[in-house]
Amino acid sequence: MSKKIVVITGSPRKNGNSFAMTAAFIEAAQAKGHTVTRFDAAMQKVGGCHACETCFRTGKACSFDDDFNNITQAILEADVVVFTTPVYWYSFPAQIKGVIDRLYSFCVAGKDISGKECALITCCEEDDLSVMDGVRIPYERTIALLKWKSVGEVLIPGVLNVGDINQTDGCKQAAALADKL
Repeated sequence: MSKKIVVITGSPRKNGNSFAMTAAFIEAAQAKGHTVTRFDAAMQKVGGCHACETCFRTGKACSFDDDFNNITQAILEADVVVFTTPVYWYSFPAQIKGVIDRLYSFCVAGKDISGKECALITCCEEDDLSVMDGVRIPYERTIALLKWKSVGEVLIPGVLNVGDINQTDGCKQAAALADKL
């Protein structure tokens, strides 16, 4: 069964390691007949949450109109949401964190978006897998709150420079996530 997939990336480095894994996942998902919409958060205009709690009252997810409203519409229509990101200073990069924080709008507005599948694809410079806890744990708590089901996590340590991912099986693992949908 073909699914609508939204991929939200967090890297500002277009040729970086997480983008390589993103491309591998998207190619595999499309080969299986899924429709993929990609949002590169670092190339979008998405500010942080203003905590005004006026979500969806203006006909849009956020009263502060920026690219988040486009992402929100895609999430509403999606069957699957995939977050792909490097680890920046032991957490999500600011660019994708703005998107994640504003998922709060669904809760404020009482929008039931439960039942979606989701996945996490991430990498970091250090060899210690616990470095990714600052991404993995918020991801897991977010999907628990939204009542989404994780189909998998790809956690690749030890990659910093462009192309380092090619010395790992990260792209292969990312592509294999498409088999779990």
